[in-house]
Amino acid sequence: MFRQTKSVFQKLRYLSFNGQQHTWRLKSTSARERALQYQPGQKIHGFTVKEVVAVPDLFLTAVKLTHDKTGAQYLHAARDDSNNLFSVQFRTTPMDSTGVPHILEHTVLCGSEKYPCRDPFFKMLSRSLSTFMNAFTASDYTMYPFSTQNGKDFQNLLSVYLDAVFFPCLREQDFWQEGWRLENEDPTDNNSPLMFKGVVFNEMKGAFSDNERLYAQHLQNKLYPDHTYSVVSGGEPLAIPDLTWEQLKQFHATHYHPSNARFFTYGDLPLEPHLKQIQEEALSKFDCIDPKTEVPSQPRWTSPKEDRVTCSPDPLAPDPNKQNTVCVSYLLGDITDAFEGLTLSLLSSLMISGPNSPFYKSLIEPKLGTDFSSVVGYDGSTKEASFSIGLQGVDEEDIERVKQIISQTIDKIIENGFEERRIEALIHKLEIQIKHQTTNFGLSLASYIASSWNHDGDPVELLQISDSVAKFRQALKENPGFLQEKVRQYFKENTHRLTLSMSPEESYLEKQAKAEEEKLQKKIEVFSDSDRKQIYEKGLELLAAQSQTQDVSCLPALKVSDIEPTIPITPVQISTAGGVPVQYCEQPTNGLVYFRALCNLNTLPEDLKVFVPLFCSVITKMGCGALDYRQQAQQMELRTGGMSVSTQVITDCNELDTYEQGILLSSSCLERNLPHMFQLWSDIFNSPHFDDEERLRVLVMQSAQELANSIAYSGHLYAMTRAGRHLTPAGDLQETFGGMEQVTFMKRTAAMADLSQIIRTLPRLKIHLFNPNNMRCAINSTPEKVSDAAAHVEGFIKDVAKNRKERKPVRPNIIEKPINPLDDNGPRRKLISEPTFHPCPMKTFFQMPFPVNFVSESIRAVPFSHKDYASLCILARMMTAKFLHGEIREKGGAYGGGAKIGGGLFTFYSYRDPNTVQTLSAFGNGIEWAKSGKFTQQDIDEAKLSVFSAVDSPVAPADKGMGQFLSGVTDEMKQSHRQRLFAVDHKNLVDVAERYLSAGQKTCGVAILGPENDVIKKDPSWIIK
Repeated sequence: MFRQTKSVFQKLRYLSFNGQQHTWRLKSTSARERALQYQPGQKIHGFTVKEVVAVPDLFLTAVKLTHDKTGAQYLHAARDDSNNLFSVQFRTTPMDSTGVPHILEHTVLCGSEKYPCRDPFFKMLSRSLSTFMNAFTASDYTMYPFSTQNGKDFQNLLSVYLDAVFFPCLREQDFWQEGWRLENEDPTDNNSPLMFKGVVFNEMKGAFSDNERLYAQHLQNKLYPDHTYSVVSGGEPLAIPDLTWEQLKQFHATHYHPSNARFFTYGDLPLEPHLKQIQEEALSKFDCIDPKTEVPSQPRWTSPKEDRVTCSPDPLAPDPNKQNTVCVSYLLGDITDAFEGLTLSLLSSLMISGPNSPFYKSLIEPKLGTDFSSVVGYDGSTKEASFSIGLQGVDEEDIERVKQIISQTIDKIIENGFEERRIEALIHKLEIQIKHQTTNFGLSLASYIASSWNHDGDPVELLQISDSVAKFRQALKENPGFLQEKVRQYFKENTHRLTLSMSPEESYLEKQAKAEEEKLQKKIEVFSDSDRKQIYEKGLELLAAQSQTQDVSCLPALKVSDIEPTIPITPVQISTAGGVPVQYCEQPTNGLVYFRALCNLNTLPEDLKVFVPLFCSVITKMGCGALDYRQQAQQMELRTGGMSVSTQVITDCNELDTYEQGILLSSSCLERNLPHMFQLWSDIFNSPHFDDEERLRVLVMQSAQELANSIAYSGHLYAMTRAGRHLTPAGDLQETFGGMEQVTFMKRTAAMADLSQIIRTLPRLKIHLFNPNNMRCAINSTPEKVSDAAAHVEGFIKDVAKNRKERKPVRPNIIEKPINPLDDNGPRRKLISEPTFHPCPMKTFFQMPFPVNFVSESIRAVPFSHKDYASLCILARMMTAKFLHGEIREKGGAYGGGAKIGGGLFTFYSYRDPNTVQTLSAFGNGIEWAKSGKFTQQDIDEAKLSVFSAVDSPVAPADKGMGQFLSGVTDEMKQSHRQRLFAVDHKNLVDVAERYLSAGQKTCGVAILGPENDVIKKDPSWIIK
């Protein structure tokens, strides 16, 4: 997977404490305390301890070691968290755009000395209880992380990962499959035309069809033109076919060596066994080398530069005439200076975050563009950081003006500095981010330290965030102009800056396709008949290898008996406050209180439903009570961890044509700020501001732009939503709220010259949505704070009581169900039932400016509590691993594909796929394969492990009890589902495939997003959008 990294501050969003501990893990001393017993200089299994540091803020002890023989670096973060993580990263510095580190990342996972079967990585997904398994290629490193809560599983995965990265097979066939190959369009027909194929080739074609991603890539390549950052580490589609198998093997030999490696482990498992296993299985077999992978500093320019690039026009852009992006990017200092990095990251937030920031005021509010450019703010993912500021959705005529405004804004910042309250709000935000507990904390840490450590920065120093914040406060105290001086140094007087503009070109896609065709012809024209015959035969060989049943007995695996038979129960209390049901869940939330409220939409007129997502996105950003929108934003930053509103469509767990529709209010705060948080919600309920048309236009444009941008990387989700649209009543509403229908609605809204109709509509929505009669609330907090939180909820309900009104539901069939299914007399939730609903099969094709497709087929199945739901869960997982992965990714060349069940629908999908009709056939063949029963008990057990690893993935304290609160699924119901999952057998799987998925039985919808398609155009059964 190719990824671009983000700034320290954005990474810190995910950096937080997770104090979960399974009872079976309780030990006499904590992992943190045990790790403090190590001494610098101590020798352990070929490693020497260099440093041991307690990091109380993050509740961990850091142990830094070096491997004696190879010089490999090692960091262990000991913490009382059972979700243990391992990661190894290599500094990978390509000097061309063939994508060699990215293709290598894919190919090392295709088999190794100890595990020679094809694709052990994907096979292990079904043989482990991992909570995370992946690999990333960044601009200058490649990282291989996994996490699991099971000690035996950790050893198994560690063995597979070590063998993959240090002793891969790197077979030529795997290079063809994962990287690129020339092959007949139909591999079984030697008369069909030759074409480029390969997983990474198609992945990067998809990545480069995303204009935001394309712009970010150009910006980095041009700001750092002299070394590895001037090339595309993920691979430029037209350069990928220049890579040879020999070059791939050579890159591995020089870069994937322990002397060029950094190991990171995290969690409550003891350190010694990790070190012993890594030493014995890998490091003992190597000597020390000088990998020569250092990245030199970029030579500084003496004068600024300008450049222009082009992209494909976006048919969904809010204004088709305003599709330019312009941005100024500044080269900053070395990221290994942790304090300077934090300072610049905080400075970046002060300059661009929220409506009180100077660049928001000067660039966003005059509506010169739809939103900030896709690259904005501090980026610490390269050896020397950068800061970028600019706009997207700009008119060609306004480009010069944008550049002037950027320069003037910097002058104003130097002159005026920043308000003290904004700096306080920012540090408060940091405090909350450190306290907020996530479930994948180990992975967040690994990502957070990766870039700096990659260039020999000190990872331990990066973890000591409070020290840096204290130093930051001290610097401000000693010199009130501290930040202005940084702005002068890094922005005003910095001659190494690039102004890059990107504009749409009508013939862009055509030119790309033509360039690919020319590249292809150039390769083909030198071929003799025997060359073509050889390509055809190689294609057949690859197809045969892909179709062969694999012997995976060499791979380690957990057994179904390793899965915990029961789940721990999360106690919740349900009471009422002012007649409104409230659920309380006591959790170790580390001093934070989490509040949610669900308000149903049952009285909202049908014609207003399409406006609900817009209402949700603007309601907390327009001002309320005595506060204008700037003051409101400031209060939220100073007093809360954020306040948001989102749409909810929840299919009933017993009836497929029954669902709950609503909006969910979410916020969190430090315990001391409870009164302030609820005051803000009261003001939003009682007196939201809707009348500022200028402010509304800014928010509408941003929202429309975000939706248009999201299609290139979430196309499969849009295809899945549309495919399910006519199969259940909930599916129809999901398309209205979050599908292509919402994207086109927001595009139309953004194009309106006059928003007064929207301004008149929003208060009508508010009357129906903010009605305490249709509301239920939930609080997660520490046991000591529950009564305090309850008093504030009570006060809030009293404050908003004037919004209470009995209104008639729009739909006639309202069903009431108890919030706690075990208490029939308790508070109730109101669901909509549509007993006369008729599902309707429909095929929809959306023509998009992409070179790849997103394909989905959705089939009406059964709800969560149905006896067959568990069998369909196992079937979806088994079909994905044992059939669809091979057909769609390995043979078809798509980046991904599979099947899943949810919301009562069994859904197939593919991602960044060069095919359409072939993929739909693969879905059909998958069903036939399942009906034929050609799978083993081992296949079923592996699918069960895979399903349980998702079912049992850790839940953060903030989210405990939310399943019951939102969808009425209690722990008892989850336990029944668990027992049904354990009981699924071969007969059940064949039976559900025949009963629900067979051609004669199924009602299905199909949707595709992709480039122009002649086959589909000629088929009258498709609706073309």
